[in-house]
Order: sequence, then C-alpha cells, then structure tokens
Amino acid sequence: MLRSATHDPSVVTIEFDDGTTTRFHAIWLRDNALDPETRAPGNGQRLITIGDIPADIAISAAGVVNGDLSVTFAPENKTVTFPADWLAEHSYDRAQSIAFGRIAPGITTWERGIDAPSGEWAAVQSTRAAKRDWLAAVAEFGFAKLTGGPTEPESLLKVADLFGYVRETNYGPYFEVRTEVNPTNLAYTGLGLQAHTDNPYRDPVPTLQILYCLENSAEGGDSIVVDGFRAAEKLRDENPEGFALLAGYPARFEYKGSDGVCLRSRRPMIELSPDGELVGIRFNNRSSAPIVDVPFDKMEAYYAAYRQLGEIIDDRAMGVSFKLEPGESFIVDNTRVLHARLGYSGAGSRWLQGCYADKDGLLSTLAAMEMAQPEAAE
Repeated sequence: MLRSATHDPSVVTIEFDDGTTTRFHAIWLRDNALDPETRAPGNGQRLITIGDIPADIAISAAGVVNGDLSVTFAPENKTVTFPADWLAEHSYDRAQSIAFGRIAPGITTWERGIDAPSGEWAAVQSTRAAKRDWLAAVAEFGFAKLTGGPTEPESLLKVADLFGYVRETNYGPYFEVRTEVNPTNLAYTGLGLQAHTDNPYRDPVPTLQILYCLENSAEGGDSIVVDGFRAAEKLRDENPEGFALLAGYPARFEYKGSDGVCLRSRRPMIELSPDGELVGIRFNNRSSAPIVDVPFDKMEAYYAAYRQLGEIIDDRAMGVSFKLEPGESFIVDNTRVLHARLGYSGAGSRWLQGCYADKDGLLSTLAAMEMAQPEAAE
C-alpha cells in the first residue's frame, strides 16, 4: 500500500506504508501503463510503440487512490492506475550492482561435496510440485538428475516434453553415446573426456543437454559435472586481469566433421552481460579453433588465463560425480555446467542417448508454475 505520492512534470515520488520511497520517470510510467489501450488484456503485450508516446510527455497529476498510484499524463489527459505491489516489484530507483563477473540472483554455485539435485520419474511426470522442484533445481544449480525412468530407447524425448521441445541439430533430434569395451571400432572407446560444454561452435549454442542411460554394465564411466560459474568465480578472484581477458576477447570454435557441415562461432570463453553479470561459459578443447582476436601483446597473458581456468576446471575438488543406472538421466545448463566422463574398461557396455533443448522453455514452464495459485500448482 502507498502512503503518499508527489510529482513534478517528469518524476513521481511515492512512499510505501513501510516508509520506503522510490521514484519513477513520466516516460517510463507511460510506456509501462497497464490500461487496455496500452497493453492487451489477454497476454499483456504492448499495443503502442515508443513513437506513439508524445515526446513532451509529462505528469499533470498524481495521487494515492485506494492504496495504489493514480497518474494523469499530459498532453494526452490520460489517467492510469498502477498497483502498489506492481510498483514495488518493478522499482529501478535503487543501488544496482555493477560488480564485474557477478552471479545473477537465484543462482547457487557449487563444487564437490554437494548432493546432486534429483527428481523421481513417476513423481515428476505426475505431480506438479515434484516437477516444479526439479525444474527449479536446474534453474538454480544448472543441473539435476532424474531417476526411476523407463529403459526404452527415445525415453529422453519424454524428459524434454516435461518443459519444452527438442532442439534438432545436424546430429538429428537425438544422438547415440554408445560405447563398448573391447570395441571393433575406435568410435566406441571407453576413453575419458575432459569437462566441457557441448557445441560451442554453434551460435546460439544449445542451452540445455539431456543425457539418458539405457545400459551401463561397464566398470567406471562415471559422469562428472563441473560448475563453470564457480570456476569463473575462482579465476576472477585469483586472477582478475586474466578473467577480464577471457571475458573481453572472443575465442573461436569450429566443427566440420561431416559432409555439408561447417559450424563456426566467435564468442568469449567467459561471457558477461553489458553490465558485468556472468551469463555463459564456453569451454571445449576439442572444438577450439585458432584464437586470432587477441592483440599480440596480450596473447601470452590470455593463454596463461586459459590454462589457469582449465586447471580450475580439472581440479577434482570441483567435480560432482555419479554413475547413471539404466533409466536414469541428467540435464545440464549447457551455458554454465560442464560435463565429463571417466574412462572405463573391463567387460560390459555403456549406452546413453543425448539430445538438446532450450533453457527458455524450461524457465517459462517454471515461471508459469510459480505464478499459479498453490492449490492449482499442486
């Protein structure tokens, strides 16, 4: 609830019941007006363009009506009501963090020692609360397991159906990770893989990856996940100049392993938003192309930072490991969490299927569930 509102032609200042105050500009309020002529009642999409707002927009009146803000705009002589709770949620008159390489709210970074977040197949498929908790774990930690699922091929597509759609690539809607011990073909080896993000040569990169286990009778072959954001935090704290180099210059990635395919990207290994928030990691030694966008006098320092980041990622204290059983899967945020595989030997086989999906679908599904009434969400 609002206690008071004062204004001049360009700014409204409001005071909430708890005594806090905040300010809003006339142009911002007019652009975000909630009336049905400005926003479609059904979907909330804006019905006006910035050019439809008079260049000389001003506030001619402002006051508190039933605890909410009422504003009249000139020269339109248009009055709009803004709910107090909506204003509190959208306030921008506050100290904003500009810390370089900071982590976004709602994200928890981690290393070895945490329990892998997990959901159970039947519960996640049938119970909204279990599904919501599983999706929330992916959003917060960047990965989560799913246990107790079926062992039929293509079951991973049902995982993607929980929140969105498969992103088909040149590998198809899904791909096989079928390796056998004592193979007849080197493609089916049990060699270990360094922690990496997938497909850094794509732009945009697939933002989610699902790996689903159908067989795993071989010894070893554990899956490992590493929080790339925690690794970046460590580099930032230990070597801020090196962090700035990896964030400030693009690396290059390339894949041309099959006929008709030549994928290339030019993106930094550590990606920041314009205001310094950490938004992505691309790290994959197998897909790295020659780095040519770093100035000569900074190349050696760049490579030193690259090596240091790799050492942090390879540190065993960073990884969370688990062995997938048939019917188990895990999902990773491919813009953040790196995954690896231990080598294995002996008798047996290991067969996983993998696919890609997009994080916007998962976050949309989660947000819609969190906005629902508790009784409906259950």
